[in-house]
Amino acid sequence: MSSTLYLFPVTLSETPIDQVLPVYNRQKLLPIRHFIVEEVRTARRFLKKADPAFDIDACTFYPLNKHTTPEDISRYLDAMKDGQDIGLLSEAGCPAIADPGANIVAMAQKKGLKVVPLVGPSSILLALMASGFNGQRFAFEGYLPVEKEERIKTLKRLEQRAWTEDMTQVFIETPYRNNKLLEDMLSTLRPQTRICIAFDLTGAEETVRTLSVAEWKKGLPELTKKPCIFLLYKA
Repeated sequence: MSSTLYLFPVTLSETPIDQVLPVYNRQKLLPIRHFIVEEVRTARRFLKKADPAFDIDACTFYPLNKHTTPEDISRYLDAMKDGQDIGLLSEAGCPAIADPGANIVAMAQKKGLKVVPLVGPSSILLALMASGFNGQRFAFEGYLPVEKEERIKTLKRLEQRAWTEDMTQVFIETPYRNNKLLEDMLSTLRPQTRICIAFDLTGAEETVRTLSVAEWKKGLPELTKKPCIFLLYKA
């Protein structure tokens, strides 16, 4: 019996599921009883949100995070040998995009297993769409260095790429360090370089704003504890 590894996107905020996820996703989700997840608690909450009658106790969850060993990961797809479908869930957004799920997908591809990505929200693409920046040439850099000197060097390098290669630069930060990152950007980048800040995408406080460095300096937003994504691009 053939089986499939389904890559299920998850809502980015407390948005109603039917607002951002296709009905088709729910149809594929509900029969599955094996899930690879970053955090079991939030995965259980998502499944109950998808269907309050979902039988959580009948499911097997395989945690995938920084504590997961290679030996654990090597066994996570075993249920597919018995014809069981498996669902891969991210904490938010799309699995395997800025997400440890990429390791599972790589293993499935190596084994020749069927992998099916499903449609759903990606903060990277949503922010890029609304930024007004180049959507044909862009690079996602993930998290920037924590150490200040290295972070400044990285910001200068990204700005140079934006100007010389006509390429939008996209990156994220841990919510409690958002304000510090923005301060470093404004003190490091050229006044005319444009910065887009997007937070709470698809949520009740969704905000996407693009201004030059000089314009942002006139008034800084409060970003502490807000899920943000940052983009920079030439004038």
